[in-house]
Amino acid sequence: MQEVTFEINNIEELSKVSDLLISWRDKSNIVAFYGNMGAGKTTLIKNLCSKLGVQDEVNSPTFALVNEYQTDTLDSVFHFDFYRIKSLEEVFDIGYEDYFYGGSLCLLEWPELIDPLMPEHFVKVEITLGETDDSRIVRVSY
Repeated sequence: MQEVTFEINNIEELSKVSDLLISWRDKSNIVAFYGNMGAGKTTLIKNLCSKLGVQDEVNSPTFALVNEYQTDTLDSVFHFDFYRIKSLEEVFDIGYEDYFYGGSLCLLEWPELIDPLMPEHFVKVEITLGETDDSRIVRVSY
């Protein structure tokens, strides 16, 4: 298992994490973001999408479950937010397997809520609060 830990003290430092995630793109097309409400999952996803050349507005798809973005090379990036799901049946209904196993990059918020459906291999991003309100500890592992 590989693991890299970052101490993030300002939003500009998120680029280091995004750069690592892009360099690990060959490890898995699934990147699962773990962290409490307000930890910065969506903020990190916005930074990552920007580095990937996404021009669309990146927002957490809380009610739609999934948003699709296009990179500047016309690759699809799928952004999932499972916070409001009531059952795994909802995830089956959106055809999660087509997304997860279709090869496009899938960015998952609240993946712990669909744990039984998670693929065997994925990149795990854990975000926890640092010593100050503005700092975060970001642990990326595969």
